[in-house]
Amino acid sequence: MEKIIFRQGLSNYLEYLVFRLYEKEYFSFMDSSFDYVGKIIDFIYINIETFPYKNTPEKLEILGKHYITYKSNNRTSWYIFFDITANGTFLITNILNNHQEEIKFLNL
Repeated sequence: MEKIIFRQGLSNYLEYLVFRLYEKEYFSFMDSSFDYVGKIIDFIYINIETFPYKNTPEKLEILGKHYITYKSNNRTSWYIFFDITANGTFLITNILNNHQEEIKFLNL
């Protein structure tokens, strides 16, 4: 397996996301919120090496040079942005969902 590293601060964002989803009542139980975010993380570890990725449009390259899409349900897709280093390490740089403004530049 290739090495996978999360950009500094991204782990904090995922932790925040767990609590925010629960706080906004997307989930009735904290465990459900943990499971939801855990599935995003699992998707990254299981698929980053083999899942077909797309090149990020120039306007969004600051988020990462490539991205893959994880569809968590009928309403929400997550876009995992990453760079690949010279030694083959996957650096996960950002994670956004389709409800965020920046995603409009992906030309989906």
